[in-house]
Amino acid sequence: MHDCVIVCSGATFDVISARSHAGDIETFALDGCGGVGVAGDVPAAAASVFRLYLPLCLHAGKFAVGHLGQSLDGRIATSNGASKYVTGPGDILHIHRMRALFDAIIVGAGTVAHDDPRLTARLCEGDNPVRVVIYIERTLHENFQLFQDEAAPTLLFCAADTMNGATRHGAAELVGIGRCAEGLSVRAVRGALSARGYPRHFIEGGGITVSRFLAAGCLDRLQVTVSPLIIGSGRPAITLPEVASLADGLRPKTRRFDLGDDVMFECIFDA
Repeated sequence: MHDCVIVCSGATFDVISARSHAGDIETFALDGCGGVGVAGDVPAAAASVFRLYLPLCLHAGKFAVGHLGQSLDGRIATSNGASKYVTGPGDILHIHRMRALFDAIIVGAGTVAHDDPRLTARLCEGDNPVRVVIYIERTLHENFQLFQDEAAPTLLFCAADTMNGATRHGAAELVGIGRCAEGLSVRAVRGALSARGYPRHFIEGGGITVSRFLAAGCLDRLQVTVSPLIIGSGRPAITLPEVASLADGLRPKTRRFDLGDDVMFECIFDA
C-alpha cells in the first residue's frame, strides 16, 4: 500500500497514490454512504478531490472497484470496438488516478485487442499498478504493449489447460486457473491476486469483464461515467441476466461527481 496525498499547487490538485495517514484527514469525516464531509477553509477543488478519492483510500484489505465510460444511450464502443474516446479528459484523468490508487488493474482480452492499452498512471504521479489480463484461451499475440514494455508487472490469467508448460507470454507472467461454467472464475482471480499481496483491484473494462464481476457479487463499487454522446448502436456497457421485474434490478446507493462535461455515478455495493 502507498500513501494518499493531495498536492496543492496553485489551481492544481492531484491524487498521488493509495492509503492516507490519519494526520492528512483530520478535517474530513465519512458519512454513511462513504461520502466525505469537509470542514475548515479548504479550496473547493481540493474538497472535490477529497470527496471522491478519500473513501476509496480508506478501505484496507480486499476492495474492488469497476469503471465504465458510456454514452447517453448506454454504449461503451461502436460495433467494431472503437472506444477512443467515449468520455472526456476529466474521466481519462480520473482513470489514471484510480490506477495509481489500486494494487492491480484488471481488463479483459477484448480491451487489449481493441485498444492496445498501456494501463499505467501516466497523467498523475504515483506507482503503476500490477496489470492483469483475463483471457481463457491465451490466443492474444505477444506484441501488445503491456506484454512487452515492462512498465509494470503484468499477469495473464488463463485456463490452466492452455499453458502447456509455458510460464511467460511476452514479458507477462502466465497464471493458470481451472475452468468453470462462466469460463474463468472472477472470484478465483481476485483470490489469487490477494494471495500475491494485491488485495485492491480496479476493474477497468471492458463491459463483459465488468459485468461478470458485478454478476458474481465481486464489486464493492461500480463507477459509470456518462458522456453527452449518442452513438445509436454498438457495444453495451452492462449486461446481466434478465430480470422479470424492475423490483429485481439493482438499485444501489450512489455518489455523483461532475468530471468536466461528463457525470460519474458511483454505485456502492460493499461486496
